[in-house]
Amino acid sequence: MTVLTRVDAGARRARKVAPAPDLPLNQILEDDCVAAMSKLPSASVDMIFADPPYNLQLGGDLFRPEGSRVDAVDDDWDKFETFAAYDNFTRAWLKEARRILKPNGTLWVIGSYHNIFRVGAALQDEGYWILNDIVWRKANPMPNFRGTRFTNAHETMIWASHSEDSRYTFNYRAMKALNDELQMRSDWLLPICSGGERVKGEGGAKAHPTQKPEALLYRVLLACTNKGDVVLDPFFGTGTTGAVARRLGRNWIGIEREKRYVKVARQRIDSTLELDESAMKTMASKRAQPKVPFGALVETGMLVPGTILTDTKRRWQARICADGTLDVGADQGSIHKMGALVQGAPACNGWTFWHYEEAGTLAPIDTLRQRYLLMMD
Repeated sequence: MTVLTRVDAGARRARKVAPAPDLPLNQILEDDCVAAMSKLPSASVDMIFADPPYNLQLGGDLFRPEGSRVDAVDDDWDKFETFAAYDNFTRAWLKEARRILKPNGTLWVIGSYHNIFRVGAALQDEGYWILNDIVWRKANPMPNFRGTRFTNAHETMIWASHSEDSRYTFNYRAMKALNDELQMRSDWLLPICSGGERVKGEGGAKAHPTQKPEALLYRVLLACTNKGDVVLDPFFGTGTTGAVARRLGRNWIGIEREKRYVKVARQRIDSTLELDESAMKTMASKRAQPKVPFGALVETGMLVPGTILTDTKRRWQARICADGTLDVGADQGSIHKMGALVQGAPACNGWTFWHYEEAGTLAPIDTLRQRYLLMMD
Protein backbone atom coordinates (compact mmCIF):
# COMPACT_ATOMS: atom_id res chain seq x y z
CA MET A 1 0.00 0.00 0.00
CA THR A 2 1.31 3.42 -0.95
CA VAL A 3 0.67 6.93 0.15
CA LEU A 4 -0.26 8.44 -3.18
CA THR A 5 0.31 12.02 -4.14
CA ARG A 6 -0.74 13.34 -7.50
CA VAL A 7 2.39 11.87 -9.03
CA ASP A 8 1.69 8.31 -7.81
CA ALA A 9 -1.79 7.65 -9.15
CA GLY A 10 -0.64 6.60 -12.60
CA ALA A 11 2.05 4.40 -11.09
CA ARG A 12 -0.57 2.39 -9.21
CA ARG A 13 -2.56 1.88 -12.41
CA ALA A 14 0.61 0.72 -14.15
CA ARG A 15 1.33 -1.84 -11.40
CA LYS A 16 -1.94 -3.65 -12.08
CA VAL A 17 -0.29 -5.04 -15.20
CA ALA A 18 1.63 -8.23 -14.40
CA PRO A 19 5.37 -8.28 -15.20
CA ALA A 20 6.22 -9.41 -18.71
CA PRO A 21 6.36 -13.23 -18.66
CA ASP A 22 9.72 -13.34 -20.40
CA LEU A 23 11.50 -11.22 -17.79
CA PRO A 24 14.30 -13.14 -16.02
CA LEU A 25 12.91 -12.32 -12.58
CA ASN A 26 15.11 -12.94 -9.53
CA GLN A 27 18.05 -13.99 -11.69
CA ILE A 28 21.58 -12.74 -12.29
CA LEU A 29 22.48 -12.21 -15.95
CA GLU A 30 26.18 -12.83 -16.48
CA ASP A 31 26.88 -10.31 -19.22
CA ASP A 32 27.92 -6.78 -20.04
CA CYS A 33 25.27 -4.40 -18.74
CA VAL A 34 24.42 -2.78 -22.09
CA ALA A 35 24.26 -6.12 -23.91
CA ALA A 36 22.06 -7.66 -21.22
CA MET A 37 19.67 -4.69 -21.07
CA SER A 38 19.32 -4.69 -24.85
CA LYS A 39 17.69 -8.14 -24.59
CA LEU A 40 15.03 -7.03 -22.10
CA PRO A 41 11.58 -5.81 -23.20
CA SER A 42 10.90 -2.08 -23.39
CA ALA A 43 9.01 -0.49 -20.48
CA SER A 44 9.32 -3.60 -18.33
CA VAL A 45 10.95 -2.58 -15.02
CA ASP A 46 9.66 -0.31 -12.25
CA MET A 47 12.94 0.93 -10.83
CA ILE A 48 16.63 0.84 -11.65
CA PHE A 49 19.39 1.22 -9.08
CA ALA A 50 22.78 1.78 -10.70
CA ASP A 51 26.16 1.79 -8.97
CA PRO A 52 28.37 2.20 -12.05
CA PRO A 53 32.17 2.35 -12.12
CA TYR A 54 33.37 5.61 -10.58
CA ASN A 55 36.42 6.03 -12.84
CA LEU A 56 38.41 7.04 -9.77
CA GLN A 57 41.59 8.12 -11.57
CA LEU A 58 43.78 6.99 -8.69
CA GLY A 59 47.45 7.85 -8.93
CA GLY A 60 49.76 5.40 -7.18
CA ASP A 61 49.33 3.43 -3.99
CA LEU A 62 47.87 4.94 -0.84
CA PHE A 63 49.29 4.10 2.59
CA ARG A 64 48.07 4.62 6.15
CA PRO A 65 50.27 6.55 8.61
CA GLU A 66 51.66 3.33 10.14
CA GLY A 67 52.69 2.11 6.69
CA SER A 68 49.96 -0.38 5.73
CA ARG A 69 48.58 -0.15 2.19
CA VAL A 70 44.98 1.00 1.73
CA ASP A 71 42.86 -1.52 -0.17
CA ALA A 72 41.61 1.00 -2.72
CA VAL A 73 39.58 0.42 -5.89
CA ASP A 74 42.06 -0.53 -8.61
CA ASP A 75 40.12 -3.19 -10.53
CA ASP A 76 40.07 -3.14 -14.31
CA TRP A 77 36.29 -2.62 -14.40
CA ASP A 78 36.78 0.84 -12.88
CA LYS A 79 39.38 2.01 -15.42
CA PHE A 80 38.71 4.07 -18.55
CA GLU A 81 41.39 5.52 -20.80
CA THR A 82 39.78 8.96 -21.15
CA PHE A 83 36.85 10.97 -19.88
CA ALA A 84 35.37 10.67 -23.36
CA ALA A 85 35.46 6.88 -23.12
CA TYR A 86 33.70 7.04 -19.76
CA ASP A 87 31.08 9.43 -21.12
CA ASN A 88 30.37 7.13 -24.08
CA PHE A 89 29.96 4.18 -21.70
CA THR A 90 27.64 6.23 -19.47
CA ARG A 91 25.42 7.37 -22.32
CA ALA A 92 25.17 3.81 -23.66
CA TRP A 93 23.90 2.24 -20.43
CA LEU A 94 21.64 5.19 -19.58
CA LYS A 95 19.99 4.93 -23.00
CA GLU A 96 19.21 1.23 -22.58
CA ALA A 97 18.11 1.77 -19.00
CA ARG A 98 15.56 4.41 -20.03
CA ARG A 99 14.20 2.15 -22.79
CA ILE A 100 13.42 -0.70 -20.39
CA LEU A 101 12.17 1.59 -17.60
CA LYS A 102 8.39 1.94 -17.41
CA PRO A 103 7.04 5.44 -18.21
CA ASN A 104 6.24 5.93 -14.50
CA GLY A 105 9.45 4.31 -13.28
CA THR A 106 12.47 5.90 -11.66
CA LEU A 107 16.24 5.56 -11.81
CA TRP A 108 18.71 5.89 -8.94
CA VAL A 109 22.40 6.27 -9.67
CA ILE A 110 25.13 6.66 -7.07
CA GLY A 111 28.61 8.09 -7.50
CA SER A 112 31.42 10.18 -6.08
CA TYR A 113 32.86 13.52 -7.12
CA HIS A 114 34.91 11.66 -9.74
CA ASN A 115 31.91 10.77 -11.88
CA ILE A 116 28.50 11.87 -10.58
CA PHE A 117 28.47 15.26 -12.31
CA ARG A 118 29.26 13.68 -15.67
CA VAL A 119 26.55 11.06 -15.09
CA GLY A 120 24.05 13.76 -14.09
CA ALA A 121 24.59 15.74 -17.26
CA ALA A 122 24.33 12.59 -19.38
CA LEU A 123 21.04 11.46 -17.86
CA GLN A 124 19.51 14.91 -18.38
CA ASP A 125 20.65 14.84 -22.01
CA GLU A 126 19.03 11.40 -22.35
CA GLY A 127 15.62 12.73 -21.26
CA TYR A 128 15.43 11.72 -17.59
CA TRP A 129 13.94 14.23 -15.13
CA ILE A 130 15.90 14.77 -11.91
CA LEU A 131 13.72 14.58 -8.78
CA ASN A 132 16.35 14.80 -6.03
CA ASP A 133 20.02 14.54 -5.36
CA ILE A 134 20.54 12.60 -2.14
CA VAL A 135 23.70 13.00 -0.11
CA TRP A 136 24.70 9.78 1.63
CA ARG A 137 26.73 11.12 4.54
CA LYS A 138 28.93 8.33 5.84
CA ALA A 139 28.88 7.96 9.60
CA ASN A 140 32.32 6.31 9.52
CA PRO A 141 34.21 7.47 6.39
CA MET A 142 37.77 6.49 5.56
CA PRO A 143 40.18 9.23 6.69
CA ASN A 144 42.25 11.24 4.24
CA PHE A 145 45.64 9.71 5.01
CA ARG A 146 47.71 12.13 2.93
CA GLY A 147 46.23 15.18 4.61
CA THR A 148 46.09 17.09 1.32
CA ARG A 149 42.30 17.38 0.99
CA PHE A 150 39.11 17.35 3.04
CA THR A 151 38.06 13.87 4.15
CA ASN A 152 35.68 12.56 1.49
CA ALA A 153 32.75 11.69 3.77
CA HIS A 154 29.83 11.39 1.36
CA GLU A 155 28.56 10.03 -1.92
CA THR A 156 25.78 11.45 -4.07
CA MET A 157 22.73 9.67 -5.42
CA ILE A 158 20.59 11.11 -8.20
CA TRP A 159 16.92 10.11 -8.21
CA ALA A 160 15.31 10.69 -11.59
CA SER A 161 12.03 9.80 -13.27
CA HIS A 162 11.68 8.45 -16.80
CA SER A 163 10.55 11.88 -18.00
CA GLU A 164 9.14 15.15 -16.73
CA ASP A 165 5.57 13.83 -17.11
CA SER A 166 6.12 10.57 -15.18
CA ARG A 167 3.61 9.82 -12.45
CA TYR A 168 6.17 8.13 -10.26
CA THR A 169 5.75 6.42 -6.89
CA PHE A 170 6.93 8.12 -3.72
CA ASN A 171 5.99 6.42 -0.47
CA TYR A 172 5.96 9.62 1.55
CA ARG A 173 4.37 8.24 4.70
CA ALA A 174 6.68 5.23 4.80
CA MET A 175 9.67 7.57 4.65
CA LYS A 176 8.18 9.79 7.35
CA ALA A 177 7.48 6.79 9.59
CA LEU A 178 11.03 5.53 9.07
CA ASN A 179 12.29 8.93 10.24
CA ASP A 180 10.31 9.13 13.54
CA GLU A 181 7.40 11.00 11.93
CA LEU A 182 9.61 13.74 10.49
CA GLN A 183 9.85 14.41 6.77
CA MET A 184 12.76 12.47 5.30
CA ARG A 185 15.46 14.88 4.18
CA SER A 186 17.83 14.60 1.26
CA ASP A 187 20.88 14.06 3.49
CA TRP A 188 21.07 10.51 4.84
CA LEU A 189 23.46 9.68 7.66
CA LEU A 190 24.23 5.96 7.35
CA PRO A 191 27.35 3.89 8.12
CA ILE A 192 29.46 2.35 5.39
CA CYS A 193 29.35 -1.39 4.84
CA SER A 194 31.56 -3.10 7.39
CA GLY A 195 31.72 -5.91 9.91
CA GLY A 196 29.43 -8.88 9.48
CA GLU A 197 27.55 -7.28 6.58
CA ARG A 198 30.72 -7.14 4.47
CA VAL A 199 30.63 -10.07 2.04
CA LYS A 200 33.82 -12.12 2.09
CA GLY A 201 35.38 -13.92 -0.84
CA GLU A 202 37.96 -16.67 -0.95
CA GLY A 203 40.60 -16.35 1.74
CA GLY A 204 38.37 -14.17 3.92
CA ALA A 205 39.14 -10.93 2.07
CA LYS A 206 36.31 -8.57 1.19
CA ALA A 207 34.62 -9.74 -1.99
CA HIS A 208 34.00 -6.27 -3.47
CA PRO A 209 35.77 -2.97 -2.77
CA THR A 210 32.67 -0.75 -3.02
CA GLN A 211 29.89 -2.86 -1.47
CA LYS A 212 26.99 -0.61 -0.45
CA PRO A 213 25.27 -0.99 2.94
CA GLU A 214 21.90 -2.73 2.97
CA ALA A 215 20.40 0.14 4.97
CA LEU A 216 20.98 2.45 2.00
CA LEU A 217 19.17 0.16 -0.46
CA TYR A 218 16.44 -0.54 2.09
CA ARG A 219 15.56 3.15 2.20
CA VAL A 220 15.79 3.55 -1.58
CA LEU A 221 13.49 0.59 -2.33
CA LEU A 222 11.04 1.46 0.42
CA ALA A 223 10.82 5.02 -0.91
CA CYS A 224 9.73 4.38 -4.48
CA THR A 225 8.71 0.75 -5.01
CA ASN A 226 5.94 -1.52 -3.80
CA LYS A 227 5.67 -5.23 -3.17
CA GLY A 228 5.88 -7.15 -6.44
CA ASP A 229 7.59 -4.35 -8.37
CA VAL A 230 10.56 -5.22 -10.60
CA VAL A 231 13.92 -3.68 -9.63
CA LEU A 232 16.90 -3.86 -11.99
CA ASP A 233 20.54 -3.41 -10.99
CA PRO A 234 22.83 -3.29 -14.04
CA PHE A 235 26.01 -3.28 -11.88
CA PHE A 236 24.99 -6.00 -9.45
CA GLY A 237 28.29 -6.66 -7.68
CA THR A 238 27.76 -8.79 -4.58
CA GLY A 239 23.98 -8.47 -4.79
CA THR A 240 23.00 -5.88 -2.20
CA THR A 241 20.06 -4.74 -4.33
CA GLY A 242 18.85 -8.32 -4.80
CA ALA A 243 19.17 -9.17 -1.11
CA VAL A 244 17.19 -6.12 0.00
CA ALA A 245 14.62 -6.58 -2.78
CA ARG A 246 13.99 -10.14 -1.64
CA ARG A 247 13.68 -9.00 1.98
CA LEU A 248 11.06 -6.41 0.99
CA GLY A 249 9.11 -8.67 -1.36
CA ARG A 250 10.22 -7.01 -4.61
CA ASN A 251 11.26 -8.85 -7.78
CA TRP A 252 14.79 -8.16 -8.96
CA ILE A 253 17.05 -8.61 -11.96
CA GLY A 254 20.82 -8.35 -11.61
CA ILE A 255 23.42 -7.88 -14.33
CA GLU A 256 27.05 -8.67 -13.52
CA ARG A 257 29.92 -9.67 -15.79
CA GLU A 258 32.48 -10.57 -13.10
CA LYS A 259 32.05 -14.26 -12.23
CA ARG A 260 33.64 -13.90 -8.80
CA TYR A 261 30.91 -11.43 -7.80
CA VAL A 262 28.10 -13.53 -9.26
CA LYS A 263 29.04 -16.50 -7.09
CA VAL A 264 28.96 -14.63 -3.78
CA ALA A 265 25.84 -12.66 -4.79
CA ARG A 266 23.87 -15.87 -5.37
CA GLN A 267 24.96 -17.31 -2.04
CA ARG A 268 24.08 -14.09 -0.26
CA ILE A 269 20.60 -13.71 -1.75
CA ASP A 270 19.73 -17.37 -1.19
CA SER A 271 20.41 -16.89 2.52
CA THR A 272 18.37 -13.68 2.83
CA LEU A 273 15.23 -13.92 4.94
CA GLU A 274 12.07 -12.14 3.79
CA LEU A 275 10.44 -9.78 6.27
CA ASP A 276 7.37 -10.92 8.15
CA GLU A 277 4.24 -10.19 6.09
CA SER A 278 2.51 -8.27 8.86
CA ALA A 279 5.48 -5.96 9.26
CA MET A 280 5.44 -5.26 5.53
CA LYS A 281 1.82 -4.14 5.64
CA THR A 282 2.53 -1.60 8.34
CA MET A 283 5.53 -0.07 6.60
CA ALA A 284 3.28 0.75 3.64
CA SER A 285 0.31 1.92 5.69
CA LYS A 286 -1.46 5.11 4.62
CA ARG A 287 -2.68 5.93 8.10
CA ALA A 288 -0.19 7.55 10.46
CA GLN A 289 -0.44 5.78 13.80
CA PRO A 290 -1.01 7.91 16.91
CA LYS A 291 1.90 8.13 19.31
CA VAL A 292 1.53 5.57 22.09
CA PRO A 293 4.63 4.36 23.92
CA PHE A 294 4.74 0.59 24.31
CA GLY A 295 5.53 1.14 27.98
CA ALA A 296 2.03 2.57 28.44
CA LEU A 297 0.58 -0.90 27.83
CA VAL A 298 2.83 -2.30 30.54
CA GLU A 299 2.01 0.51 32.97
CA THR A 300 -1.74 -0.07 32.58
CA GLY A 301 -1.42 -3.84 32.95
CA MET A 302 -2.61 -4.60 29.44
CA LEU A 303 0.63 -6.55 29.09
CA VAL A 304 2.52 -7.67 32.18
CA PRO A 305 6.29 -8.00 32.51
CA GLY A 306 7.41 -11.51 31.70
CA THR A 307 4.85 -11.99 28.93
CA ILE A 308 6.32 -13.69 25.87
CA LEU A 309 5.79 -12.06 22.48
CA THR A 310 6.38 -13.80 19.17
CA ASP A 311 6.08 -13.24 15.43
CA THR A 312 3.19 -14.73 13.46
CA LYS A 313 5.17 -17.85 12.57
CA ARG A 314 6.60 -18.26 16.10
CA ARG A 315 10.16 -18.15 14.80
CA TRP A 316 11.35 -15.69 17.46
CA GLN A 317 10.40 -14.92 21.05
CA ALA A 318 10.89 -11.86 23.24
CA ARG A 319 10.15 -11.34 26.94
CA ILE A 320 8.58 -8.06 28.10
CA CYS A 321 10.63 -6.22 30.74
CA ALA A 322 9.23 -3.96 33.45
CA ASP A 323 10.43 -0.80 31.69
CA GLY A 324 8.65 -1.63 28.43
CA THR A 325 11.71 -2.96 26.61
CA LEU A 326 11.98 -6.45 25.16
CA ASP A 327 14.56 -9.03 26.17
CA VAL A 328 15.79 -11.27 23.34
CA GLY A 329 18.58 -13.48 24.57
CA ALA A 330 21.48 -11.25 25.51
CA ASP A 331 19.96 -8.20 23.79
CA GLN A 332 17.44 -5.72 25.11
CA GLY A 333 15.68 -2.79 23.44
CA SER A 334 12.48 -1.35 22.05
CA ILE A 335 9.83 -3.36 20.20
CA HIS A 336 11.08 -1.86 16.93
CA LYS A 337 14.78 -2.41 17.61
CA MET A 338 14.31 -6.03 18.70
CA GLY A 339 12.03 -6.77 15.74
CA ALA A 340 14.71 -5.50 13.38
CA LEU A 341 17.44 -7.37 15.26
CA VAL A 342 15.90 -10.83 15.06
CA GLN A 343 15.15 -10.41 11.34
CA GLY A 344 18.53 -8.91 10.52
CA ALA A 345 16.73 -5.91 9.02
CA PRO A 346 17.63 -2.19 9.14
CA ALA A 347 14.17 -1.32 10.52
CA CYS A 348 10.93 -2.88 11.73
CA ASN A 349 7.53 -1.74 12.97
CA GLY A 350 7.24 -3.64 16.22
CA TRP A 351 3.53 -2.89 16.66
CA THR A 352 2.52 -5.40 13.99
CA PHE A 353 5.58 -7.65 14.02
CA TRP A 354 5.24 -8.74 17.66
CA HIS A 355 2.18 -10.75 18.73
CA TYR A 356 0.75 -11.86 22.06
CA GLU A 357 -1.50 -14.84 22.73
CA GLU A 358 -5.13 -14.15 23.56
CA ALA A 359 -7.80 -16.86 23.89
CA GLY A 360 -5.50 -19.36 22.24
CA THR A 361 -4.77 -17.24 19.16
CA LEU A 362 -2.03 -14.77 18.25
CA ALA A 363 -2.88 -11.09 17.94
CA PRO A 364 -0.58 -8.14 17.11
CA ILE A 365 0.25 -5.89 20.04
CA ASP A 366 -1.17 -3.09 17.91
CA THR A 367 -4.58 -4.48 18.92
CA LEU A 368 -3.84 -3.44 22.49
CA ARG A 369 -2.63 -0.05 21.34
CA GLN A 370 -6.00 0.58 19.71
CA ARG A 371 -7.77 -0.46 22.92
CA TYR A 372 -5.56 1.94 24.85
CA LEU A 373 -6.47 4.79 22.50
CA LEU A 374 -10.17 4.05 23.01
CA MET A 375 -9.61 4.26 26.75
CA MET A 376 -8.01 7.67 26.33
CA ASP A 377 -10.90 9.11 24.25
